[in-house]
Amino acid sequence: MDSGKRAKGLKIAVAGKGGVGKTTLAAALAKICHDQGRPVIAVDVDSDANLASAVGLSATKAAKITPISQLKGLIFDRTGADPNVRSSFFSLNPKVDDIPDRYYADVDGIKIMEMGTVDYGGSGCICPESAFIRRLIQHLVLERDEVVIMDMEAGVEHLGRATAQSVDLLLVVVEPGLRSLQTAKSILKLAVDLELVKILGVANKMQNSSQRKVIARQLSELNIIGWLPEDAQLRQADLEGKPPWEASSKYMAQVKSVWEEIKRQCLTT
Repeated sequence: MDSGKRAKGLKIAVAGKGGVGKTTLAAALAKICHDQGRPVIAVDVDSDANLASAVGLSATKAAKITPISQLKGLIFDRTGADPNVRSSFFSLNPKVDDIPDRYYADVDGIKIMEMGTVDYGGSGCICPESAFIRRLIQHLVLERDEVVIMDMEAGVEHLGRATAQSVDLLLVVVEPGLRSLQTAKSILKLAVDLELVKILGVANKMQNSSQRKVIARQLSELNIIGWLPEDAQLRQADLEGKPPWEASSKYMAQVKSVWEEIKRQCLTT
């Protein structure tokens, strides 16, 4: 890619403590983008991968998705690593530009990719799998013109500084609860350390105005652009393996408002 060109599509990383609803929100945003005619790649970067089922892929079909980290032969070939030598030399800049068009599941026009789990073998270890995935995420963020929505784990440090700085938005999802607030504060600190420019928040599973006041006070540094109420229909849909748009039109309308605010704040042209 020409270094002077900036990829067109919005690049969004969705983060938060497990169970706060970030995967459902990522899936809903992907659906809204697709319905507006924008090509979308939804990327599951969480080791507890659930994004495919959240967009409505059956459990049987979701289980057939091969996570990128499990493509050992391809990874060793592209990185030049020797699979028989634990500490062999390998490329940190492997070819990945063809991967998004080869290894994905199509769900009604939405591309779903799973990064998978990498066994780092110890703190600070750089292995061929992690190098390959990091380069692939960099490619998705910097060099693809689709909207890319990444369902992250709680941390954002595995993006790498340069990639994180190129994400258009870190969307932090929080719910009423001390652990969720603590995780959100940790994410915000990491985001500041990585010098992310745009950080917005969504509060989910809200039940009353008192909870809103507590979250607003505890996370006063976070610009919260959506306050989504507790929705029993979403819980039932999750149990039945249905996507949110088949369960709650009210939730989807609220997420659409979040999307419109994201566009207003992040799209400059």
